[in-house]
Amino acid sequence: MFSALYGNVYTVRQLVQLFDRAFGCLTPIDVAWRRDDGRYVDPFRPYVFRDGFLTIEHVENARRVHLDAVRHVFMDSSVFIFTLGLTESWRSAVDGAVFPVAPGVVSEEIRTADYEFHNFTYAEVLADLDDFISRLRSVNPAIRVILTVSPVPLIATYTAEHVLVATSHSKAILRAVCGEVDTKCDFVHYFPSYEIISGHFNKGAYYADNLRSVTREGVEHVMAIFRQTYFGASEDGPAEISIPTPKPVVSEPICDEEEIVRSIGFD
Repeated sequence: MFSALYGNVYTVRQLVQLFDRAFGCLTPIDVAWRRDDGRYVDPFRPYVFRDGFLTIEHVENARRVHLDAVRHVFMDSSVFIFTLGLTESWRSAVDGAVFPVAPGVVSEEIRTADYEFHNFTYAEVLADLDDFISRLRSVNPAIRVILTVSPVPLIATYTAEHVLVATSHSKAILRAVCGEVDTKCDFVHYFPSYEIISGHFNKGAYYADNLRSVTREGVEHVMAIFRQTYFGASEDGPAEISIPTPKPVVSEPICDEEEIVRSIGFD
């Protein structure tokens, strides 16, 4: 989906590693995971191709196209937008490669001893974002960056905390990191989609009945303010906010995190 068939890049460490993979600086040990149905998937985009692949070679060919597109995005874009989503992650215990979902959710054949849970700290997330921005500017010195934080709560947590506490912990770290980087880099700007959706003044109006999914009205409000902020200003003052009629959804967004509940039999 989007400009390079990313799937979900939830953590900043994933983003750093995506850059390194695209530019040939990192080759993870995990090449393909074999699902329970015998098909293969890319460990870093397990749900982008729902049907999976017949062979590992097919996975590698699709990934090569993907990483070519990623490289193009990093080198040729004038603005790069990234949403920080999670601090909790699963990674390889062998080479530290970070995945968008717990490996065991994808396949029961996964050797659990080869993987470990890690909850990134404020210092780690800040260092990763600094490293990514440095890498990005090294190949595209003029690029500007817009950061946002996902307002979607965690669907589950692997920590000992209640999921509500884990969510607050994660979002606080991500929001603080964005503020730090926004303050020290004049080419980085934080856009408050997190605050627009989750602010108490909304009384939860922008969350669906499951208290997790953001409603269409919430998305439209965020995008209207985004357009006004970055495209609507003029000498005559801010442009009127106009929300177009929603177009039919051609492809549903991918949420790897939701596969956690599906894997244990919940809808």
